[in-house]
Amino acid sequence: MHYLSQLPESVRLDDISKEHHKRQKWVNQEKKGFLRYRTPFKALERFQASYLDCASDVVTIGKADEVSDESRAIIHDNLRAFMPWRKGPFSVFGNNIDAEWRSEKKWQRVVPELPDLKDKIIADIGCNNGYYMFRMAADSPRLVLGLEPSIQHYYCFKALNAMAGCDNLAIDLLGVEHLAYFPDCFDVVFMMGIIYHRPSPIDTLRDTLTALRPGGTLVLETQAIPGEESYALFPDGTYAKVPGTYFVPTATCLYNWMKKAGFKDIYLFGSHPMSDEVQRKTEWMQFESFSDYLDPNNPKLTVEGYPAPHRIFIKGRKKQS
Repeated sequence: MHYLSQLPESVRLDDISKEHHKRQKWVNQEKKGFLRYRTPFKALERFQASYLDCASDVVTIGKADEVSDESRAIIHDNLRAFMPWRKGPFSVFGNNIDAEWRSEKKWQRVVPELPDLKDKIIADIGCNNGYYMFRMAADSPRLVLGLEPSIQHYYCFKALNAMAGCDNLAIDLLGVEHLAYFPDCFDVVFMMGIIYHRPSPIDTLRDTLTALRPGGTLVLETQAIPGEESYALFPDGTYAKVPGTYFVPTATCLYNWMKKAGFKDIYLFGSHPMSDEVQRKTEWMQFESFSDYLDPNNPKLTVEGYPAPHRIFIKGRKKQS
């Protein structure tokens, strides 16, 4: 928990520590579900990269000639153990990982709207394998803390960062529900692909506002539906085959959520329909993907008959005290 020393005095250290130790006890069980991802992490952490590039679209950890052919094969096989890879692309000692999401395209949309990240304390809520955290690392933040309750993604990031050696990146098995432990803590919070999984989105936004320092910025990206009016879809069952989906808003609706949660200077800076150019099956993600989620007879609808998904990008600030 080296990251605790980087946090301001306002955080609830005892609560964070208690939850951290509880989660570590849970994840360190000697059971198949945990060993499935802990074992490849342990196999990969011994490889230390000399070369690291977080500024390019492909996050590159180590060059191919830094390891032997035998070691490169071991790295490849253990990276495959983390399939399906949802975020990327990565290149790890010459092993090129083409993930389901072309995450670099999302990052390209976000970059022009970012505040200065240098020497800042940042949270990435639902950070997955840390692709965006590595991209942030190129701007020399003081700390990027990923909150990620998934065992698969947790160990995948730990494996990647063990090889990359970014000491200003950290991850913990916490979720958005633990933001209350971090009052007035973060200069920037990233929440990408999370809000539609929350049963009470305005409460989530208010918790995020509380976790920001005065003047801090939330950068939010989410699945959405098209439309100019302020409404949200509440699907019966799945939406685009995704379970655990609650409210899928229009851009106007999301803007109003942000406003009612207390954010200032709210700015919608991107909106586009989803396509299989940015989300698709690959060698590293061999299950169903975007094209399988749509009505085969009408691509403007999901298989459930709902409007096909868009993605929207928005940001807002916490008022200066």
